[in-house]
Amino acid sequence: MPKTNITPPKLDNSPKLDIIATNRQPLLSFFNSQGGVGKLNYEIQLDTSLKFNSNNRIGYKSVKPSNDLITSKLIEEKHQLKDKKQYFWRVRAVDQKGDTSDWAESRFFMDTKSDDSFMGMTRVPVQKVKASSGFNVKNIIDWDDPGEGSFWQATPPGSFTKWLEFDLGRPRLISRIWMLSALQGPDNWLKSFVWQKSSNGKNWSRISGTDIENNNTFRNIIDIKPTKARYLRLVIDGWHGYAPQINEIIFYSPGRPPVPKVPNQPYVLVVGNQHNGFTFSELAAHIEGTGLGLKTITVPRYEVSLDMVKKLRNRPVAIVLSGNNADYPNQPMFEYNGEFEIIRGSDIPILGICCGHQMLCAAYGYTYIGSMGWSDISSMRLEDHLPLSKIKIKKPNDPIFENIPDNFTAPEVHGWSVLHVPKEYQVIAESDYVQAIRHKTKLIYGKQFHAEIKATYNQGVPYIKNFLKLALKN
Repeated sequence: MPKTNITPPKLDNSPKLDIIATNRQPLLSFFNSQGGVGKLNYEIQLDTSLKFNSNNRIGYKSVKPSNDLITSKLIEEKHQLKDKKQYFWRVRAVDQKGDTSDWAESRFFMDTKSDDSFMGMTRVPVQKVKASSGFNVKNIIDWDDPGEGSFWQATPPGSFTKWLEFDLGRPRLISRIWMLSALQGPDNWLKSFVWQKSSNGKNWSRISGTDIENNNTFRNIIDIKPTKARYLRLVIDGWHGYAPQINEIIFYSPGRPPVPKVPNQPYVLVVGNQHNGFTFSELAAHIEGTGLGLKTITVPRYEVSLDMVKKLRNRPVAIVLSGNNADYPNQPMFEYNGEFEIIRGSDIPILGICCGHQMLCAAYGYTYIGSMGWSDISSMRLEDHLPLSKIKIKKPNDPIFENIPDNFTAPEVHGWSVLHVPKEYQVIAESDYVQAIRHKTKLIYGKQFHAEIKATYNQGVPYIKNFLKLALKN
């Protein structure tokens, strides 16, 4: 077929390369093509075979764009995917003349049980890290990096083995290693590597199950038989491109974190969804400043679980899930499992804000959230003299909107949103996308905007207080 001027779609959204999908009807979303004659639509194919020629192949034609930037297609109920299978998927654009773009291809793995329960591990901090060459090696253990975008890269040329050594400060039991490398690859991805351990930093032995050959992804989750060591070493024998690159490595130890101490008076449990376990905004101060006499405690997302909540000395009035300014495909998503447990299984009132709002839906299918293709950042819109987004209330009688006008404005700081609302929720406010949801049977609300951010144009401020008043009556 002759080449056309239609660009291939970009499958860099959800499910991004090698993401684990948790619902047998995932939402496939991608960035639209450009070019062609007239309006474009899309042809989508999925298969368990890389050649797209097996009996498991699923196809959709004439899929219309969701908007000018992205297209989303929910796998239909009759085509529910098989569990514990790797799926390849591809998309091409078709114009009104019938000309097509090249196929864009990606892959993901189906595992509906992978987000069912708390990970049963805790993060292990690294005291020191050193490398065979290169600069900025501390970027590898920088958990404050919100997008995991900073990195270490070895010094070229690439004809010698590279290594990284980690000092944990004392012997620790390790059961999982999370690795993130070269987000824009495949150049700089690791190709072959192995992990080693040592008690003194001098004598090294190989860790069983960590020999990786022909690696072709930027995200590795390596589960091993629990092994004790103070020093760990990554030996890199091969890589794509001119030098290996590592964005982040996190070590995990088996077990559960201690149950946190809580206030004696009524309080709100805040889940810190930032990558470092804190909150994106001054959320705790906002809650304590509502005049409702509530205290707060903040617990990192990677430490909360349904079991932990049940063991708290006294029950919180509510749970608030905070925002996060990172792209989820670049994060260890298994760290959200305890939060998902709480969303699905707790009877405590819950409010999700920004990332927390998206997690309310991700708990029922990770791919239901994704990039919008643009960033809605209200302060930037003001600087560029653009009008602020207006949020339309769909359920004006809902008490969550008390003292909030219809078509209101509020701070927006995000580039991701809810792309598909699970059946457990209903949409109660929207702009160009889903702005607020509530659970149909439980006291659970979500909001994409930031009621807690101080801004003169923020008309959504009462939202959090209204939720807390409802929670106190619950």
